[in-house]
Amino acid sequence: MKSKVPESITIAAEEKQATEFLGKIWGKTPTFVCTIGNTETAKIPGLSAAGANPAATDFTPAADVELLFYGKCKCIPGVPITPDGIPTPGIITMSAVGLTKMPVFAVNGGVRVRPIAPYFELDGAGGEDIRTGAAVKDPLKVYESAVVAGENLAKKAEYLVVGESIPGGTTTALAVLLAQGYDAEGKVSSTFPANPHSQKTKVAREGLGKTKFKADEMKRDPMAAVAAVGDPMMPAAAGLIVGAARTIPVMLAGGTQMAAVLSIVKGMEPAVLKNVALGTTRWILNDKTSDLKSLVKQIGSVPVMGANLDFSRSKYDGLKIYETGLVKEGVGAGGSSIAAIAQSEGRIDAAGLLAEIEHNYERLMAHKK
Repeated sequence: MKSKVPESITIAAEEKQATEFLGKIWGKTPTFVCTIGNTETAKIPGLSAAGANPAATDFTPAADVELLFYGKCKCIPGVPITPDGIPTPGIITMSAVGLTKMPVFAVNGGVRVRPIAPYFELDGAGGEDIRTGAAVKDPLKVYESAVVAGENLAKKAEYLVVGESIPGGTTTALAVLLAQGYDAEGKVSSTFPANPHSQKTKVAREGLGKTKFKADEMKRDPMAAVAAVGDPMMPAAAGLIVGAARTIPVMLAGGTQMAAVLSIVKGMEPAVLKNVALGTTRWILNDKTSDLKSLVKQIGSVPVMGANLDFSRSKYDGLKIYETGLVKEGVGAGGSSIAAIAQSEGRIDAAGLLAEIEHNYERLMAHKK
């Protein structure tokens, strides 16, 4: 890599390590892996905008995966949208993947609607409402299978970019971080501009109050925290990262949900943290209602980077509205964008990504009509 980090990427934490990580992946071909899951927590009104309505969130992960593979969704008409009609951030990832031809894989941590597309099956179940205190069934089984998948992907991939699609995931992230003793209240992000922190905290605390697991047990064992108040994406993503990062670089692609995954990785196999980085979007880094950097700093010395995507100049209102704080991140949007910039050695930049995103947006919206 050239000595100077390109303008399309911002380094937000651990500058030296981030620059070294970029050097490792510069010009290399990324392999993108989307881990998917569902949690009944997403159906609590007011928590998630990752679907046209709470019931539709069951379809969002499957539709996101289909979008990545086929450039269109099969299980629903059109694309996953927020209640305000804003398209999934999967359109960003799809565009980054299309520009670079990076291989794409999907991993099912536990969904209720399966994608009409190929995916790795980890034999996990959909997650329950975390207010029950019994949110995920046998997460260790899913984690261990994911470790094997990560190890095998690492035998062929130059490096992995691991993203996620699970509506309601910032609330489960808050709960799992709290369960492990991290200072996370008021720090997780939201698909909404007005972050419903008080509601998220109430939901998380209710689950922590009902679980059979003791506080010390959840601090010692991340799988206990996930079983109590997590979601099925978490053990799948954490296992993939651990399995792959033993031998190759891994970029966690996401926002504060990936901070929770990172905390699980640390709890299960801290030695691999030296081989990981977190890649997100400018919208997450600039979000005044969350604090990704604080969460990651509590976990370890892990570099944090952001793709400087800017939709303010877009010709489409449906993309411009991202600049108001809606959605912000998801389906590995930021990490896949950073990977595209790095693979092209800077020839692809934020403006080039926007042009491809607009092209895909125009095609998908025309198809929806």
